[in-house]
Amino acid sequence: MNSIALRASIALVALALGAPLQAKTLRYSMQDDATTLDPHAANLLGVGRLTQNVYESLVGRDKDFKIVPALALSWSQPDASTWRFKLRPNVKFHDGSTLSADDVVFSVERALHPLSQLKSSVQGIASARKVDDLTVDLAMKEPNPVLLNHLFNLRIMSKAWSAKNGALTPQNYKDKEDTFASRNTNGTGPFMVTLRQPDVKTVLVENPGWWNRASAERGNVTQVVVSPIKAAGTRLAALLSGEVDFVIDPPLQDVGRLKAAPELKVVQGGEPRVQFFGFDVHRDELLYSNVKGRNPFKDVRVRQAFAHAIDVESIRTKIYRNLMVPGASIVATQVQGYSRETDRPLKFDRERAKKLLAEAGYPDGFEVVIDCSNAPPAADACQSFAPMLAQVGIKLTPNLLVPTNFFPKIQKFDTSMFFYSWGSTTFDSLYVLQSLLYTNSNDQNGNGDSNLGRYSNAKVDRLIDQVKVETDMKKRDALIREVLAIIAVELPVVPLYQP
Repeated sequence: MNSIALRASIALVALALGAPLQAKTLRYSMQDDATTLDPHAANLLGVGRLTQNVYESLVGRDKDFKIVPALALSWSQPDASTWRFKLRPNVKFHDGSTLSADDVVFSVERALHPLSQLKSSVQGIASARKVDDLTVDLAMKEPNPVLLNHLFNLRIMSKAWSAKNGALTPQNYKDKEDTFASRNTNGTGPFMVTLRQPDVKTVLVENPGWWNRASAERGNVTQVVVSPIKAAGTRLAALLSGEVDFVIDPPLQDVGRLKAAPELKVVQGGEPRVQFFGFDVHRDELLYSNVKGRNPFKDVRVRQAFAHAIDVESIRTKIYRNLMVPGASIVATQVQGYSRETDRPLKFDRERAKKLLAEAGYPDGFEVVIDCSNAPPAADACQSFAPMLAQVGIKLTPNLLVPTNFFPKIQKFDTSMFFYSWGSTTFDSLYVLQSLLYTNSNDQNGNGDSNLGRYSNAKVDRLIDQVKVETDMKKRDALIREVLAIIAVELPVVPLYQP
């Protein structure tokens, strides 16, 4: 299967011991379903896990995660401001139509649309132009030294299919718009969606006309049945009974026991993803707090107090069962530009937190609501924050929401504080910095698209603009470190750990 478990932290597979390699159905379960099938609508891990098996990109990644040709056979730079891609001939969409340059141009324009949350996939691109049926030029408004990494996330759609079904623009995900493309698919990838029942079942079957079907690394999966099961115990019981073959999010407290089960295989690894606090640092008065007439989170001392008040070590041992790494960097350790020198967590120190709150004018603390996804183990961590913060005078009320409500809510800035995670699908820091820390301007460039606390720092913006175009990687890494050093002081977000 084409990377359906990309970036999984823990996965369980039921083993068919001694079974020959033959065509098989993979029955796959997790807590939460993909919230849309539109590949340009929502920049969310659960969506990407599913759609990357249906829609393809100009470039792909091999088993060693190196960039390789996919829908594009080759690429070149005719001049400093142009990238030229030669498309693979005779590639068919699932409806039988042939991929052409028109579809690539359309997909670039769709990803650039204001409603798209995948603008980062076309970072630096001003426009796309058809040269001939199998050649596309990307005109750059600025250099992008890691353009191919970004294009890996650009899913190519059929222009004709999208026009026929009223899907020329991305779904308005924030407002929960229902569109044909949010429920149906037509890609060029190895799997086709044949049944879609959100939060119940999604069925994908092998694409018999896939251009890469003869690949030796294709595997033996001919059908995938995705069945979301909310309750962890029920999900695990389904695996143990043979009802499902693969679970991506087992209860962490059971992992030790599961490793001893001969019929199961446990696979685990670090994720290039960081779990963090986000704060509304924009409004003059918080939406969900008892503080009136001012915003406590505009004071860096309050944000520092929250960081000092959280016992991350307790979360690591009691909730994550040692399956996470504490850290203070918004950029994960596996990502280009990560800086160890800026990854220095503030010490767990309740007295220091109390002192900072008093200095900021909140000697008795205050009340605030934190929005969180209800998916464990992050949901369990979210609920653990309240008693920790109560020790320093903060009354924190967790608001646990299902993902279909959580993501649209915070994306509309309807929040005072939130617990969120962010990874880099490009494995480059720009994806993180531009999305989370650049001033949110709702522009065509994707700047600050996920800056949900609306932090704004002109110097940070200027540095990120330099990171976008710097081709000398040593200079580029130095610019990234400078941004991370500012963030470590100003704390618009408080990173806590890496799963």
